Amino acid sequence: MRGDLRGLKIRMDVVSHNRKSWDQYVESGNPWTIPVTSEEVDRARHGNWQIFLTPTRPVPEDWFPPLPGLDVLCLASGGGQQGPLLAAAGAVVTVFDNSPRQLAQDREVAERDGLSLSLVEGDMADLSCFSTESFDLILNPVSNCFAPHLEPIWQEAARTLRPGGELLAGFVNPVNYLFDGEKEKEGIFQIIHKMPYSDLTSISEEERGRLYGAESALEFGHSLEGQIGGQIRAGLVIQGFYEDIALGEKISDYMPTFIATKARKITD
Repeated sequence: MRGDLRGLKIRMDVVSHNRKSWDQYVESGNPWTIPVTSEEVDRARHGNWQIFLTPTRPVPEDWFPPLPGLDVLCLASGGGQQGPLLAAAGAVVTVFDNSPRQLAQDREVAERDGLSLSLVEGDMADLSCFSTESFDLILNPVSNCFAPHLEPIWQEAARTLRPGGELLAGFVNPVNYLFDGEKEKEGIFQIIHKMPYSDLTSISEEERGRLYGAESALEFGHSLEGQIGGQIRAGLVIQGFYEDIALGEKISDYMPTFIATKARKITD
């Protein structure tokens, strides 16, 4: 029991820290916090839209079922980006995010463009506010790198999906966390970290502050077994897969470091 309580405290400390970090990212204009324009919303109303789970590559159109009337959860997906476009395309959208400022971006777009969005603040590993089998589609852009444990995220996603429902998820290839951060900036890829990676234990607080800033969000490098195998163990079947790069990252000159998957909840 003591170990369980310690794990819960760590998770809640991470959630609290990252909430403050993402609120600050909104103020500094992080790309994942910049809302879509009214022009993009209008195009989505007419069936012309693109959704991103990873930095640069849009989700294939055939990954989406028909959206009108579909119950969609945008999981850890605040920022006024995915949710408003899906709502404009006809979906019934709930945006769930840890950051009040990220949710405020969605609220501002909804008020500006006359969209209906349900906004809920919370931890992506705890969807207990939603009933079992609440959603037809869950959209989860790159975000589980800010959570210390993957299993509860996949389990909760599977629980809240209806049979035959789909999870579209983006995440970081763990190779991204292997290298010396200082040397990587120079294009030198020296492996110094073991997987799984954790900002809490893999580097010192002083080093993290020097490399990324003391107030930066805490990150965790999860294994591919945890990312893909975790979805399968939760009762999901992987049906789609692609990779992506991040502009401005030197490692992207050599390999993609982001992954997106499409998974369906198994029906009895």
